[in-house]
Amino acid sequence: MKFFHLSDLHIGKQLNGYSLQANQREVLSQVVEYARQERPQAVLICGDIYDKSVPSAEAGTLLDSFLTELAGLEIPVLVISGNHDSGERLSYAGGFLANHQIHMGARLPQEEGERLKKVTLTDEHGPVHFYLLPFLKPGYVRRLFPEGRVTDYQSAVEALLEREEINWQERNVILSHQFYVWKGQKPQTCDSETAVLTSGGLDAVDARVLERFDYAALGHIHGGQQVGRLHIRYSGSPYKYSVSEEHHRKAVVAVELGEKGQEPQLSFLPLRGIQDVRRVRGSLEEICRAAGEGCQDFVSVTVTDNQEPFDLREQVERSYACLLELRVDNERTRAQLALEEEELPAPAPLEAFEQFYQAVCGRGLESKEKQVLGELLAELKEEIV
Repeated sequence: MKFFHLSDLHIGKQLNGYSLQANQREVLSQVVEYARQERPQAVLICGDIYDKSVPSAEAGTLLDSFLTELAGLEIPVLVISGNHDSGERLSYAGGFLANHQIHMGARLPQEEGERLKKVTLTDEHGPVHFYLLPFLKPGYVRRLFPEGRVTDYQSAVEALLEREEINWQERNVILSHQFYVWKGQKPQTCDSETAVLTSGGLDAVDARVLERFDYAALGHIHGGQQVGRLHIRYSGSPYKYSVSEEHHRKAVVAVELGEKGQEPQLSFLPLRGIQDVRRVRGSLEEICRAAGEGCQDFVSVTVTDNQEPFDLREQVERSYACLLELRVDNERTRAQLALEEEELPAPAPLEAFEQFYQAVCGRGLESKEKQVLGELLAELKEEIV
């Protein structure tokens, strides 16, 4: 059985204020063309379909067009929600979509007897069971289990999978959108997803919980990579969403499952947007000369001249139409950076608020106010966990 593995479409995302709609439409059209040529038996989309829980009308139209084209090829599409998505919104019209082979696993079980959405497809070697596990936090599922069973992300994933009646004698695939590690070793991350990863690794789940599946199709990390084992894999995003992804090779992961017990065969079908996302570094003259005629790529520019012209930004923008950021790296800026690094570290949240309150109100917090604020910060920390 051949299927495509995608994730982190982030439809509707902007890059430093620039619309990415044309680039997203381009890479999604490439996915459809690959599907037309390769004829996979399923397309898996593993979370972060949209960039916002309340997407724009344009983003909804683009997703509708993409799914309609895949449905026209009569290829089943399996979708789970990610941390950027609203599960309720993605679940809308789920029954109707399922009749057109578009299966939405966007909501977690809500009742004791409810299970994860499962889709079974068949090839010459028998059935393949696809388990759709959307993004979760411990608090989303804690009430389904005895008190103390779910204490963190790890135990939440373990508890949910233990509820499933999985026949391990047959082939099983899981779709999941979480932060997975392998024996404590974290996957390579980049700027575009680092902001949503919990400080201190509290959201980490050991990927060995997925080891018995014949393939684990993961989303959440934008760089394509395996997690410990070949068959546990992040597909990565289909487009570059930050300059830290400059050297990523975006691709559709094409997976072929043979008989039970055989290792899956992977191939990578390259994806490329209309505009590249990259860094440019050098003297102002070198940077402008390298741009070529009206460079349209999204670029982060670092100028190294010690003598900075007063119209630096204007000169760079004449060469690069989509300037993401402009940095200067010379003797002056390095000296300034050295001074900043000598400053005291950032204070704890409670201390920072006390300083802010003193500056705004002209007095410190009273003991009762400190107590209430401390309790609120503790509740917020618990909510994150």
